[in-house]
Amino acid sequence: MNTFSEENYLKAIFHLERHLGDSVSTNAIAKKMETKASSVTDMIKKLADKNLVIYKKYQGVNLTDQGRFSAASVIRKHRLWEVFLVNELNFSWDEVHDVAEQLEHIKSPKLINELDAFLEFPTHDPHGDPIPDKEGNIKKTDKIVLSKVSLNEDCICVGVNDSSADFLKYLDKHQIALGSHLKVIAKESFDESMTILINKTKLNISKAVSNNLYVKTN
Repeated sequence: MNTFSEENYLKAIFHLERHLGDSVSTNAIAKKMETKASSVTDMIKKLADKNLVIYKKYQGVNLTDQGRFSAASVIRKHRLWEVFLVNELNFSWDEVHDVAEQLEHIKSPKLINELDAFLEFPTHDPHGDPIPDKEGNIKKTDKIVLSKVSLNEDCICVGVNDSSADFLKYLDKHQIALGSHLKVIAKESFDESMTILINKTKLNISKAVSNNLYVKTN
């Protein structure tokens, strides 16, 4: 049985592995966990003793198969709870993350399996992220960030890279949601901002916004 702190570390390493595609440095983990590198080293030793990670000095950290499954299980619970909070309790997508952070540590497999069935086996959470299955597998989503979309190309919003409340509130303000149809109609070379068309309305967005919106092109 892993502690809350151990589960949070496993989840952080899992996300960093998928983002970096390589061994994860203790400094990268410390930055993501907002803690000291020495604290990370202590935790890595505990996780290695449980056969959840492999750590090689100066080379970095990787999850073992057991560690990867444990991390995916926590992520599965988190994303299922987010779906439940939005669909059944009328939470907005900018409110669910912090609550799901608490609920993801519930240890009952039966509860989570029943929750999955109750929700009719959703494949993605309210932010567009794929939900791992019971075996810990995550289906890869074919998506790119909006900043990579060509001029005059149509696309559909399928997720966000930044799930902070401020960013999600910004999207709500401008009526951008999962499934929204967007079209890039202008790009500025100076600051890489762009103008998009959404719901027949023109909207100027910054590079920070376009880099944090995942879309699927037609």
